[in-house]
Amino acid sequence: MPAPVLPVAALVSVLAAITVTPDPVAFQLGPIPVYWYGVCYAVGLALAYLVITREARRRGLDARLVDNGIIIVAVVALIGGRLYHVIDQWQLYQDDLLKIVMPPYTGLGVYGGILTGTIAAVVVTKLWKQSFWKWTDVIAPGLFVMQAVGRLGNFFNQELYGPPTTLPWGLAIDEAHRVPPYTDLAAYPVDTTFFQPLFLYESLSGIIGAITLLWIARRWGARLRPGDLFLLFLVWYAVVRLLLETLRTGNWTLFGIPTAMVVSIIVIAFAIVVYAIRHRPGSGVERWGDPPTPDEDTYEADDEETVEVDDDEEEEADDAAVGHAVDGGDETVEVDDEPGDRDGEGDAARPAPGT
Repeated sequence: MPAPVLPVAALVSVLAAITVTPDPVAFQLGPIPVYWYGVCYAVGLALAYLVITREARRRGLDARLVDNGIIIVAVVALIGGRLYHVIDQWQLYQDDLLKIVMPPYTGLGVYGGILTGTIAAVVVTKLWKQSFWKWTDVIAPGLFVMQAVGRLGNFFNQELYGPPTTLPWGLAIDEAHRVPPYTDLAAYPVDTTFFQPLFLYESLSGIIGAITLLWIARRWGARLRPGDLFLLFLVWYAVVRLLLETLRTGNWTLFGIPTAMVVSIIVIAFAIVVYAIRHRPGSGVERWGDPPTPDEDTYEADDEETVEVDDDEEEEADDAAVGHAVDGGDETVEVDDEPGDRDGEGDAARPAPGT
């Protein structure tokens, strides 16, 4: 007798659902708890740093500026993101204002971080006499990477979820983390009700977005105008957020419309208008052009101007230095190697021939 066929519904019930409701605390440092939410964002920031630094070098920008710049921008973006979240979820803080500034800081609003982080980037690039638009293109893939990893922290906090679902990746949410109307356990039993993991959709969007921007930068980067990738990032994130916001409940609203949807529409319109202005005939905005070739080195001159040094010029300079040593008799001559020298050495004392 053949084995009975397992009904699809029964199979789904077996496979369905991420039934784990995790502990938000990753580990303890003495009396101080370290939360998974913070760990995820720290790892995301570290990976974003690697991506941004690599892209800066590839695009011919001074990657050393990332070290200080990312700290400044990240801190300002963190403040803006926290402020946006507090306003968005004011019902969680109105009775205990200390929760706003006290650990575990569970909750950041991406739009608040983007706004304040962008303002900080404008100020920093102006002070350092850098191109704001070029740096935004370098930063944009890193923002997607940060989003992809950081959003996973919402899983440990049991937040950023949507309506109930029977999809295999439905997410279990315990009673303490339910939002209305899902607090009605008679209608939504804890053991059998699973929810749309909106944070996971944003995370996957971040992975795909980062790969896409990096691919575009390598495929058509020379023909793009500075800022194109950043504007694409804004549109991409805003469209995804606009769609996902339709699945959220308990949102911050303006005249009955979720604020994040209003902001998304504004961001999309802003990015499209700026793109059109920068691409209009006679705009005067130059294209990126080809990145520096591998046989060229860059170094900071005394006047802090980046100078391109070709290998052929380095060899001519070395030959001239050796010729000067020959003319100088038996005297030992100090030869200052170019900072872009391939063997990476500093000043080398080279004796004249015959010594």
